[in-house]
Amino acid sequence: MEFRQMEYFLAVVENKGINGAAAALGVAQPTVSQALRGLERELGVRLFHRIGRGMVLSAAGRSLVGPSRQVLRDVAAAAEQLTASDGAIVGRLDIMAFPALTSGTIVDLIAEFCRRYPQARVRFSELEREDNLESLIRDGHCEFAVAHLPLEAGEGLEIVELGEQEYRLVYPAGTELPEGPVRLSEMPDIPMVFVPRGAAMGDAIEDSIRKAGTRTELAVVTEQRESRLPMVIAGLGGSLVERSVAKSMPGQVVERACEPRFLRAYGLAFDPSTLSPVGQVFVNLVHEYLSDESLPDESLPDERLPDERRSQH
Repeated sequence: MEFRQMEYFLAVVENKGINGAAAALGVAQPTVSQALRGLERELGVRLFHRIGRGMVLSAAGRSLVGPSRQVLRDVAAAAEQLTASDGAIVGRLDIMAFPALTSGTIVDLIAEFCRRYPQARVRFSELEREDNLESLIRDGHCEFAVAHLPLEAGEGLEIVELGEQEYRLVYPAGTELPEGPVRLSEMPDIPMVFVPRGAAMGDAIEDSIRKAGTRTELAVVTEQRESRLPMVIAGLGGSLVERSVAKSMPGQVVERACEPRFLRAYGLAFDPSTLSPVGQVFVNLVHEYLSDESLPDESLPDERLPDERRSQH
């Protein structure tokens, strides 16, 4: 197995096909195809299922993604050692983030990192689930993960809180609401779209609405968190979603803060014992950035999940 083969394999994964991989790598499509076929022959397994013109990772292919990314980071770290004499920071930073958290602080951190270290590369991809962070990091799929807190971190993982995300009320366009925050006791009589019971923030929201004496009819209970806003836009009902999600469709929903506010902390998870040199530089930047940040506005009462702390070990 050659380094170039793994690089081409990951390019196909990350660019969703050979055409995209060839364009990203600046090589001809047959070069990528040949490297991929050679890797499959050498390993004796199919890494992709070819479906029409599309390519879907096989089980073997999925198991190779993490180790391949780890190899690329290790090679980049070795290259960094060779260039250390001129002070350049090179290498590859692999960060995965839950979709609702792909804005704000983490984007500011990545932008500052790229400004300071232009020779380093950053891969910023979507974290589909928050309950398997340990395996994603341990298996090399990413070096850092951004997720909601609190979370069950494995032994040895460090979590640094990056901030808090507010949840906002959203209703279909045209819904008449007074200006300013909406008290839970004064929510409009509109069915709601919620996630199933058992989700930490979802339970806190439902319990607070119930304690406020408001009886809300459920329009839809969806396990797909990302489907809440499209369902609101479609007119199925209202919901409470992350502020970044609520602000993502201006004009298509009516959104308001609620009182009390619902705030949920989120943070950066990583294994300090296996950080690459470029990863350690990023951690240093994170601590520097947070030490300069002022405390958030607490002018309104809020609801927080219990036992949230600035760092967990």
